[in-house]
Amino acid sequence: MVNIKINGIECSVPEGSTILEAARLAGIKIPTLCYLKDINAIGACRICVVEVKGARSLVAACVYPVNEGMEIFTNTPKVINSRKTTLELILSNHKKECLSCVRSGSCELQALCNEYGVEENYFEGENPAVEIDDSAVHMSRDNSKCILCRRCVAACATTQGIGVIGANERGFATQIASAFDMPLADTACVSCGQCITACPTGALTEKDDTQKVLDAIADPEKFVVVQAAPAVRASLGEAFGLPVGTNVEGKMIAAMRRLGFDKVFDTNFSADLTIMEEAAEFLDRVQNGGKLPMITSCSPGWIRYCENYFPDFIPNLSSCKSPQQMFGAVVKTYYAQKMGINPDNIVSVSVMPCTAKKFEIGREDQSAAGVPDLDISITTRELARMIKKAGIMFNDLPDEQCDSPLGTGTGAAVIFGATGGVMEAALRTAVWSLTGKPDSTPIEFKEVRGVEGIKEATYNVNGMDVKVAVASGLANAKALLKKVRAGEADYQFIEIMACPGGCVNGGGQVIQPASVRNFTDIRAERAKVLYGIDEANTMRCSHENPDIQTLYKEFLGEPNSHKAHEILHTSYKARPDLYR
Repeated sequence: MVNIKINGIECSVPEGSTILEAARLAGIKIPTLCYLKDINAIGACRICVVEVKGARSLVAACVYPVNEGMEIFTNTPKVINSRKTTLELILSNHKKECLSCVRSGSCELQALCNEYGVEENYFEGENPAVEIDDSAVHMSRDNSKCILCRRCVAACATTQGIGVIGANERGFATQIASAFDMPLADTACVSCGQCITACPTGALTEKDDTQKVLDAIADPEKFVVVQAAPAVRASLGEAFGLPVGTNVEGKMIAAMRRLGFDKVFDTNFSADLTIMEEAAEFLDRVQNGGKLPMITSCSPGWIRYCENYFPDFIPNLSSCKSPQQMFGAVVKTYYAQKMGINPDNIVSVSVMPCTAKKFEIGREDQSAAGVPDLDISITTRELARMIKKAGIMFNDLPDEQCDSPLGTGTGAAVIFGATGGVMEAALRTAVWSLTGKPDSTPIEFKEVRGVEGIKEATYNVNGMDVKVAVASGLANAKALLKKVRAGEADYQFIEIMACPGGCVNGGGQVIQPASVRNFTDIRAERAKVLYGIDEANTMRCSHENPDIQTLYKEFLGEPNSHKAHEILHTSYKARPDLYR
């Protein structure tokens, strides 16, 4: 511990703390824009400047370490004026269309300008015309709203290890873009959306597909069904002022029903179905000399990354479709047949914590009924906007349950939204299948839980050691796969999620400002919601789901059957060599 003074108050803080961290411990908030914990710490925006006794100039609190006896001043006139001037300079060439911006109300620049009483047009800067890049299927970039904080660049390069965007040109002409100003769609972007959640303004946004959904609901010829992923219920409440880590499953279902969907279902159903297929596939590979390690295929961002950067691992990928796509396939085959509905008249909508799902619905080999398995995928943020636009008072809604039969899910299904959840769910069913002893089957595999980037474990099942690994965040996936490729690691089963912490931290989730992200692990708080639902569920293994059992009995036969492969499995392909 070191002893310091902040605004004249003596305090002790851990050695190695930055001034930003020390001030937080002392109950003082220092504003930031470019800083994002574990992602971007470059001290470039100068919003976090403070005075330090003896220093020649103001220092950036986000990168300046404390030392014994330091005296810090965070709110002097000099500091306040410096921050205000910086904000006014940023606004001088910023597109000030706040009323129509999707981030209005959640924009960090807007919040700071309000806090510091900034004059909107204090400096009249040059505002050159900017061409919006909306080439990618999942997002748009409007550099007229970019403040060059480089948080998106760091998220792409550091967190994900991809780096398809960066600072082009220099000086006043600097802009964030792809190499050679290529359209984003022509790069090796994997559509993960981590850059969007890192952006403090409206420069980066997901493609808004809410009008497509509303048009489908308004069409009397269409039967519109919706599914919601496990992680959505752990984040959606944040858009309505509820604390991070609030379970809003019942209110989410009630809100979707009031939006006018014909049926409200749950992706948890198809998560259980995914486990039935994936566990059977894994056991088949283990027992019959199949390609190992088998790698999960639920994360479309990870799948595209594998196709782009590690095509030699394509044979290792599970051939199972993701839960989103499995659900769509079941709706347009089994459910359509059961209800006597023409699949052409079904509009299947998903609500996902993921922007890569917008890419996934257009992938090849995703049309079990001869029409796309999924028609529209929207993010958690888009659902929140639809609810607000419809005038639905979310926090006052009663808790409701999904429709049957595609609304039933087990505890194993809901933990899909957290890193390690797919692995744990698959192990629950795989171990049960191998031992044939339901009473002695382990329910919890806590070694694969937690937000660490890479986790490893070995389980002895029926006399056989099963070595597993879990990675979240593509930079961690890269490190893990390089070890496997080099023969430095030996696993039978690997789970990879594109987003750090898993789907709870997906690129489509409600965006929390840096002031929250820097001091709260939103991944862990949201994951607690899912593990809590799991623990409270009377069914905690996918094979216990009665509606899944009925689906196999009436339609699919058994897991990994020929019919199951036709409907629930898919294929992959290497992307162009240019990306590697």
